[in-house]
Amino acid sequence: MKVCTDACILGAWTAMKGQSFSIKNILDIGCGTGLLSLMLVQKINATIDAIEINNAAAEQAAENIAASPWPDRINIVQSSIQDLKTITKYDLIICNPPFYENDLRSDNENKNAAKHDTTLKLEELLALIKENLSEDGKAAVLMPFHRTAYFETTAKEKSLFTEEKLLIKQTPAHDHFRSIVFLSLKFNDEPIVNELIIHDGQRNYTEEFKDLLNDYYQ
Repeated sequence: MKVCTDACILGAWTAMKGQSFSIKNILDIGCGTGLLSLMLVQKINATIDAIEINNAAAEQAAENIAASPWPDRINIVQSSIQDLKTITKYDLIICNPPFYENDLRSDNENKNAAKHDTTLKLEELLALIKENLSEDGKAAVLMPFHRTAYFETTAKEKSLFTEEKLLIKQTPAHDHFRSIVFLSLKFNDEPIVNELIIHDGQRNYTEEFKDLLNDYYQ
């Protein structure tokens, strides 16, 4: 299973936040090979529907889930989120979306679908989150930092409000490059803002980063 730092932070931070409110079911939009679902299931006692449009990735996710200790709690669905047929409203929705819209694209269509929003625009993603979120539910979405303000503004237009966000830097000397936005249906005019720095000035992992990921790297 391919593992990237961004996704690990998203999974670990969302799992930590998810332990502070009641969650019976989770929707993982664009689950890839199942990393986020496997991180969440270790910390939150809930069932997970993990949806993935790419057939090869969905098959790999199913293999990874079957080999895990939690095969009965994670359901892999090979489909687009637009075609998901369910009456379930989810207490937690997590998504690491394809977010390099308008950036340089490759000739490989699978890479384009994974790295660019050729199959799911942010506006459509937000509409689908609102449609599938329970009344007291939360949604965690990973964003490039430069698209965060646009994402939050667009979410607010759809009555999805930022409750909290995590701004991520590579080192103290770098600018923010990613953010995780925690959305809810409850109006909030003053969201909590936190910061995570991955490496210190000597390129060692910071204590905050190690604390967040410690349980998953043991």
